[in-house]
Amino acid sequence: MNPLVSPTWLLEHIANPNLRIVDTRFWLGKPNAGLEAYQAGHIAGAVFLDLESDLSSVKHPDGIGGRHPLPNPDVLAAKLGSLGIGNQHQIIAYDDPSSGQGFYAAHLWWLLRYLGHDAVQVLDGGIATWTAPLETTVPVYPTTTFTPRVRSEMIVDAQTVATRASSTTLIDSRASERYMGITEPLDKKAGHIPGAINLNWADSFENGIWKSPQSQQARFNLENPEDTILYCGSGVSACANLLALEIAGLHGAKLYTGSWSDWVSDQTRQIAIGQDP
Repeated sequence: MNPLVSPTWLLEHIANPNLRIVDTRFWLGKPNAGLEAYQAGHIAGAVFLDLESDLSSVKHPDGIGGRHPLPNPDVLAAKLGSLGIGNQHQIIAYDDPSSGQGFYAAHLWWLLRYLGHDAVQVLDGGIATWTAPLETTVPVYPTTTFTPRVRSEMIVDAQTVATRASSTTLIDSRASERYMGITEPLDKKAGHIPGAINLNWADSFENGIWKSPQSQQARFNLENPEDTILYCGSGVSACANLLALEIAGLHGAKLYTGSWSDWVSDQTRQIAIGQDP
């Protein structure tokens, strides 16, 4: 399944009863902003899922697991079912790349695939490309059942990253300033995991639209995507690069879910500053 749908396609299929649309907008440091944006206007029929209250579990006080630990699969499945999202539905996620987002919808796309649900796609360009009128009515769908079938092979932990083979490609998906340790606005320490290369998630887009498969292939230039691990600050924005890999037809890369915020929770782990050779 193509991981993207166009606004035209969604408008043509929006009345399909087997379709569920999810608004994933979120702003770091503004915990209510996503819900407020949804309430102010959303695509017709869309429900809302919040990054921190729905799509993450409770943070460990010592930072273990990172700033946005993976949600408990059964808890997330129950939330989906309560919103009327079941295994029978095709799910379309959207955010707002034009406002510097672009990875929240990709995060939900990745999470649902991690739960074994392949019928999920992302609206290319997000809400900024939507030309039909927005709605403020919150839809209510019949409660249903979402049964997770977790694909544990899609994730790795810090130990796996630390002991990875020399042939493994490790990709840091953050902005270069954070990768090089010039600045760190969110986590305990600046820098990156030794041996990682830097491919900023934001370079997956051009003017808020996902780049073409050919452009994504050129960005990554991977011979063995299955021997690739991606991370970011907390395991969220790296999902944009994972989606970009899917667009490129490069399958099988894994996510270090705790990412940098988990890595630096252990004082004994090594960090690197500057640009790796």
